[in-house]
Amino acid sequence: MTNVTNAKPAYKRVLLKLSGEALMGDDAFGINRATIERMVADVAEVSRLGVELAIVIGGGNIFRGVAPGAQGMDRATADYMGMLATVMNSLALADAMRQAGITARVMSAIGIDQVVEPYVRPKALQYLEEGKVVVFAAGTGNPFFTTDTAAALRGSEIGAEIVLKATKVDGVYTADPKKDATATRYTTISFDEAISRHLQVMDATAFALCRDQKLPIKVFSIVKPGALRNVIMGADEGTLVHV
Repeated sequence: MTNVTNAKPAYKRVLLKLSGEALMGDDAFGINRATIERMVADVAEVSRLGVELAIVIGGGNIFRGVAPGAQGMDRATADYMGMLATVMNSLALADAMRQAGITARVMSAIGIDQVVEPYVRPKALQYLEEGKVVVFAAGTGNPFFTTDTAAALRGSEIGAEIVLKATKVDGVYTADPKKDATATRYTTISFDEAISRHLQVMDATAFALCRDQKLPIKVFSIVKPGALRNVIMGADEGTLVHV
């Protein structure tokens, strides 16, 4: 493993994709306070290293347009409800960062002016350059697109060097490690290899956008202490998906 004790960050600007489910901790739904505080502590550590950090967060801990609870609903309506769930998570995340001494700005792809400011690319870039953490809420602002796609899109727009996909698994494996004890983790893998081996790194639209924009993806565990910092410092953590 790379010695990261006195090293400089491997990246200057990154897009971190968090799932809404990650905020639940061991709870059945909603936001687990201890979990969000631990995540924010990791984010704060990276921010203080001078890394420009933007975050896209899902809403699956509250509502998802493709969840069983949305059955029978109009898909577009259900997806808009999911977008609103991401706004709630973004506000909670920004508030926890404020309490940790980190300045965050929430920018929404759908207009809720009394609650959060709208997404405006030049303003987002300004915030990043000022050292603020930018939280992108409401996905892409369009139904039928996931927050993975929003992460790929916003990462491309802000000129991120990499998309960090935080999951509950510490990388991409040859098979489901929960079902196959012989599964091994890929340290690196190309986009084409991931497609040919049918590895579900991201949804197809997000994955294709990252590949086309030559935007690498790092898949790592958000539940592992210190993993985010290790990724930022270039250590052997998770799986790097590259062109």
